[in-house]
Amino acid sequence: MKRKEHPFGSGREAVAYAFLVVIAMWLVYWAEHLFSFDFYKLGVLPRTRDGLIGVLLMPLIHSRDEIQHIVNNSVPIFLLLAALIFFYREIALKVFLYGWLITGALVWIYAENKGSYHVGISGLIYMLASFLFVSGLIRKYMPLQAISLSVVFYYGSMIWGIFPMEEKVSWEGHLMGFCLGIVLAYVYRGYGPQRPKYQYEIEKEMGIDPPDLEGMYLERVRLAQLAEEERERREKGFYITYHYVPQNKDANQEHGSKDENQQ
Repeated sequence: MKRKEHPFGSGREAVAYAFLVVIAMWLVYWAEHLFSFDFYKLGVLPRTRDGLIGVLLMPLIHSRDEIQHIVNNSVPIFLLLAALIFFYREIALKVFLYGWLITGALVWIYAENKGSYHVGISGLIYMLASFLFVSGLIRKYMPLQAISLSVVFYYGSMIWGIFPMEEKVSWEGHLMGFCLGIVLAYVYRGYGPQRPKYQYEIEKEMGIDPPDLEGMYLERVRLAQLAEEERERREKGFYITYHYVPQNKDANQEHGSKDENQQ
């Protein structure tokens, strides 16, 4: 069995779980057409007791009369959730569950009650997009930074969705999910894959002083210059001879003469 050479999760697992979420969305959408019950009433109705059920079910409910709603959400949730599970396997479940529940709760608390229900998984999409983007920047790890750039490239235009530009669009859900993703990225910045540390960083944490590379280089240059000068002198016929005289030589001779006189 081939061993993994990266700190991330399994690609098959990421695709499988993301696909299950998409299947669940489409099964609920299919059920909306099979039964006469108004499924949109399972969404979030802000600041009402009946609307609390939407905190749990809002992401699975989509507009029955506009298939484009669920179609537009299917691809982003699949790609972003698969990226979360693959690159942040250790914390993926927590981030997903917190995003699912807290986004709906924030919509219930802060959104204005105009008598309309908030449905759809787009709030969770915004949470995943902002989490992947900010988390990659915080960790300063190249593979995760590549994911951040990919999110900006493919979904950067989503930023306009957090503003009240269209009447039927739940911009509150987008805004809450977007802000929550940033918060979760900061909270879990110390968990999951981290940038590998260089040797000098490890030595610095251990209190080991780094080697004086500049001093070592200058010393090598000096010795090379001396060797080159010595070589040039030899080629020109000049030699330098050094004679070393022990400092205690006279003292030894004097001591020896005293011993002879004593004899």
